[in-house]
Amino acid sequence: MIVGTGVDLCEIARVRRLLDRWRERFLDRVFTAEEQAYALARHDPAEHLAARFAAKEATLKALGTGLSMGVRWREIEVLRPRGQRPTIALSGRAATIGRARGVHRLHLSLTHDGGLALAQVLAVADAPDRAGDAVETEPGDPRGEPARP
Repeated sequence: MIVGTGVDLCEIARVRRLLDRWRERFLDRVFTAEEQAYALARHDPAEHLAARFAAKEATLKALGTGLSMGVRWREIEVLRPRGQRPTIALSGRAATIGRARGVHRLHLSLTHDGGLALAQVLAVADAPDRAGDAVETEPGDPRGEPARP
C-alpha cells in the first residue's frame, strides 16, 4: 500500500556550481562517504550527485516531512550495488519517522538528461491481510526488509 510519494527535479549545473565553490563542505554535509565515492568515480560527478540530491528531496516528500523534525541529509542514502537498481537506506531520525508512518519499503527511480536530474520515490507499507492485521515477513524476505538494511 502506497503511503507517500515524492518527486524532485534538480538542475545539474546548480550542483556543479556548488561543487566548484564549496566542494568538501557541500559533499560532506549532504552525501555519505559511499555516495561520494560512487559519484566522484563517474565521468560527470555533478550529474550523479544531482540525481542523489533529487532522491533525498523526493524521499523527504514521500515521508511527509521536509528537513524538519531533526532529519539530516546524510540520513537518506542512495545506494547502487553493482549491476542493481538504486535503493534508499534510511538511518537516524529519518528511519524513525519512516517506521512511525508505517513505511516498510522505499522504491526509487532516477534519471538525468538535458541538464536535469529527476527522482521519484514511493513509500510503501505492507497491506493488511484479510483479517485486517499487518502482514508479517521474515528477516531477509525481499518483501519485508526494513527501510535500513
